[in-house]
Amino acid sequence: MLAYEKQMWEQGFSLVAGIDEVGRGCLFGDVVAAAVILPKGYVLEGVNDSKKLSEKKRDYLYEQIRLEALAVGVGIVDVAHIEAINIKQAARLAMKQAVEQLKITPDCLLVDAEKVDVDLEQTAIIHGDALSQSIAAASIIAKVTRDRMCVEWDDQYPEYGLAIHKGYATKHHRDMLLRYGPTPLHRKLFIRKVMAQLEINEAEQQNEQLELDLI
Repeated sequence: MLAYEKQMWEQGFSLVAGIDEVGRGCLFGDVVAAAVILPKGYVLEGVNDSKKLSEKKRDYLYEQIRLEALAVGVGIVDVAHIEAINIKQAARLAMKQAVEQLKITPDCLLVDAEKVDVDLEQTAIIHGDALSQSIAAASIIAKVTRDRMCVEWDDQYPEYGLAIHKGYATKHHRDMLLRYGPTPLHRKLFIRKVMAQLEINEAEQQNEQLELDLI
């Protein structure tokens, strides 16, 4: 998990920031990015792609990263901006915000499969959250931050189960969308096709039931 960091250190870059985002594929809520600078040579035991960790492990590592990191920055782009500029650009903007929130200016960036719009040396790494400790740490910060936002959103919209599925397109979430319709925090461009397919599926089920009733 330190191979990419070691390459940067050998090139003379001491302050390496890992960058990642969470929430790109959700139907609901903001996209969140994080930037993390860990001390040179520091090894964070158990760190990995946040999606592969249990909630308990993520929460533990979140506190460790906050405690041990030289700097942590978080960027958040809301639904209105996602709708206005599209999710790819919104994710990039959140990453830029996260870098700008760092209290220490990094020498270079390791980014999970993206390019950040800042004037810094950077390397995009496919599946970086599973290959780079710095990116994995950023993934954990972003994931825990957004998950906690989902718990707050769940208090506002308890019907949708946001604290459980975190805004992703689970069957329960899709069923609740069909029953209650979208909230102001649903991404309208995302759910348009989902809602259309749900309505088609419901109509087909009603037709099938009507045919059975006629038999």
